Order: sequence, then structure tokens, then C-alpha cells
Amino acid sequence: MPTSAWTPTARLRGLKPVWLNNPKVWRTEILAGLVVALALIPEAISFSIIAGVDPAVGLFASFTMAVVISVVGGRRAMISAATGAVALVIAPLNRDHGLGYLIAAVILAGIIQIALGSLGVAKLMRFVPRSVMVGFVNALAILIFTTQVPELRDVPWAVYPLLVGGLALMVFFPRITKAVPAPLVSIVILTAITVAAGIAVPTVGDKGELPSSLPVPGLPDVPFTMDTLTIIAPYAFAMALVGLMESLMTAKLVDDITDTHSSKTRESIGQGIANIVTGFFGGMGGCAMIGQTMINVKVSGARTRLSTFLAGAFLMVLCIVFGPVVSDIPMAALVAVMVMVSFATFDWHSIAPKTLKRMPAGEITVMVITVVAVVATDNLAIGVVVGSVTAMIIFAKRVSHLAHVSAVPDPDGTTVVYSVTGELFFASSNDLVGQFDYADDPDRIVIDLSAAHIWDASSVAALDAIETKYVQRGKTVEIIGLNDPSADLHGKLSGELTSH
Repeated sequence: MPTSAWTPTARLRGLKPVWLNNPKVWRTEILAGLVVALALIPEAISFSIIAGVDPAVGLFASFTMAVVISVVGGRRAMISAATGAVALVIAPLNRDHGLGYLIAAVILAGIIQIALGSLGVAKLMRFVPRSVMVGFVNALAILIFTTQVPELRDVPWAVYPLLVGGLALMVFFPRITKAVPAPLVSIVILTAITVAAGIAVPTVGDKGELPSSLPVPGLPDVPFTMDTLTIIAPYAFAMALVGLMESLMTAKLVDDITDTHSSKTRESIGQGIANIVTGFFGGMGGCAMIGQTMINVKVSGARTRLSTFLAGAFLMVLCIVFGPVVSDIPMAALVAVMVMVSFATFDWHSIAPKTLKRMPAGEITVMVITVVAVVATDNLAIGVVVGSVTAMIIFAKRVSHLAHVSAVPDPDGTTVVYSVTGELFFASSNDLVGQFDYADDPDRIVIDLSAAHIWDASSVAALDAIETKYVQRGKTVEIIGLNDPSADLHGKLSGELTSH
């Protein structure tokens, strides 16, 4: 299967994607979309319950998000739909003010995402360290698994053999053929067994009633006033940030899995457009779904926008046309799929003893903190922020010791040359002032910065403090060797950072 939907020649000539004439790709994408649609139904219903809305609101959101993002998104084969992170953010708004305000917040969140995407917020992804990314992936795998645990508590005993059977099918069926996704085979076989044998186990239908018609566009039922904007703005901004962070992290993960590049700016803007459309169709909004994306990309092998589009389209077809059949799918079958996804998502190499022995302690610390933060809060965005901040602190502490000062006295005793090497910024420059002998140095001091670089105002302020201490003792200071960027920053800020 090609990893890219376009050949270089097709890009130049504007031709159709090569996969349009590839039956194997069509089969893979269609079956992947069907598997994802089946997995989306109970998830969307569960997230609707978290948000305190009717199941149809979550299902409509999953439908519109997937269909729209398949066209306007920047990452092919990634699945966007109603998510738990978004549901948690907007649940208090729905509880306190009602569905109309929730829908208005979704639309405003989409507008904010478009604005942030246009301003280049996606470029901030370059500051997410690899250790945070590994922690993010491992925490994701843990969350996928733990969210399935409630489905295995206080259930009939028949659920457990069905779960084991589903896992066995997904492990061994690919050895027979990979033409049909193993998760789809598992779902079909387990459903047929439970229906034919009349086994009473929890089913998709127990999660809530499926919609019987397509969503209808309309405006949110709220007064269009500043008071409304004041109420929804904080929730919309929080939703926009959480949605973008999860979507961009998921896109980066899919980039790594498929060895392809995607436009994060287009993805950010696309998420905004999808949420606006979703809001006008009465959905609860959403973002990239990491679990379903792993089903689509890693388990089913999808690589194009077709699978994303069909996931949304099949979702509505399954609900409206095949609602009674879908309602009979045992939850054990879908739990088995998600457990398999959890196992496949976890980066087992990252916790291998051989890897841990070679990995710097700081990297391991960042990975563990990211995992703990995500699992403790059930929020991937918080984990990424905490992990990234921790990585920055560890990095700053590490490089703060790289600035060194050495003194070379002049033979005639009238001058001393201080050679400064390393990176001067807020962490390293704080210790700079204490490395000079103000009382015993001769009358002329030369500070050679040929092997150093000034990065911030803290470093300029430190150099000013050194010069002031010498001047107070009647001594002169000359700074030499500044490279062009350092000289420019020093020239602009020297003498301007203190009021006395």
C-alpha cells in the first residue's frame, strides 16, 4: 500500500490520487472506515453522557467532524469525532446554562481554532520533546485500557469468554489473511454468536438510543448578546486549546507511524472548520480521536482521507438504517478491539531494561511525569504541558552549568582578561556576577565573549551589574568578542534594564 496518496508526477500535473485506481486500497479504506464507525458508536454515546446531552448530540458530532475533517484536515487517515476531553470541558456549561449555550460555545471554539491556526500555533509542536511524546503515547495506551475496565465490572460471566475470544481472533486471524481487518471479523463473529445463542450480555443498544434521522442545520438557541459571549467564551477557549493540542499530538503520532508529513497549520484550521459545521448541525464538537485513529491507521492499515470520510458516513448509515443490528453488538467485542489497540499503541521499547539503562535520567523523568500527569487528570493536554515544562526546566538546569569564566592576568599587572565561554541566558547568567574578583583585580578589566552567546535580557543585566561593580571601585571594563546577534542585543539593552 502506498504511504502517500499522491505520486510526484501527480502533484505536478494535478492528476487524481493513484489509489483511486487501486482496488486493494479501496478495500482497505472501506473496511477500515466500517470498523472505526462501529467503534465510534459506543464511544460517542459515552461522551454524550459525560457532557450531559442526548446520545444523538454526540453521534451527530462524530458524523460531521469525521466527514468535514476528511476534506479540510491536514492529516490523512486521522479520525476526528466527539471526544472525552472536549466533553469534560463543556459539561459544566451544559449543566449550568443548557444545550443552546453548549452549541454556541462549539461554534466559537471553532472560530478560535481557525484564528490560532492562522497565527501559526501549530509551530509550537516543535518544542514538544521526544520524551514527552513517548510519555504521551504510553499514557494514551493506559487511558484506552482503563476506560474499558468499567465495561468489565458487574457484568454477566459470559462477557469474559467473549472478550478472550475477541482478542484471540484479532491475534490469530491476520495469520490466515489480512484482506479483511481482524477487528471487523471479531465484531461480526461475536455478534453472531451472542444473537444466535441468545446470550444476555451488555450491548451497544444499552448505551443509549441511536438516532433515526440525519441532523438538521440551525442556529443555537441563545440570545446573541455580550452576556452570552461572556458566558461561553472561557469554555470555548478551553475547548479550542484542548482540541488543538490533542489533534496536533495525534497528527504527529500518525506522521511517525506512516513516515509521512502533514500540514499542522491546515489541520488546526480544519479542526476549527469542522467544529463550526458541527455546531450548526447541533453536535457537541470534538477533535482528533487517538484510539479510533490507531484502529484506522495501525490496526486496519488505512492511509487516505477516504477511510476518515467513510467512518463518519458509515456511522450515520449504521445508526439510521441498521440501528437494530448495531444495537445487538456486544460491548465485549468493542472492548476487545480497544484492548488490542491499547497493547499496540504502548511503546514497549521505551520501558525495556536495555533502553532504561542507556536513557539519561532526565529523559526518563520527563516520560514518567507525562504519563502520571495524564493518567491522574484523564487529560492528555495537561500531561503534554506538564511534561514539556518539566523538560524545559531540566534542560535549563543542565545547560546553566555550561557557562565558564577563566581569568588570565596581564604580565605587567595592569590588566586582567576574563574569558567567558558557553550560552548566557537567565539560568546561566545568574551565577556570572559572582565569578569576578572585584576587589583585587587591576584597574583595567577585559571581558572576552568570543566563545559565548548572549540570549536574553538577564544576561545583559548581569554584564551591566559586573561593570557597575567595577566602576564603583574606579576601574574600567571593556567587553570584546561579541558576535553580531549578541552585540545587537547588548547594544539595545545595556544600561536600560535598571532604574538606577
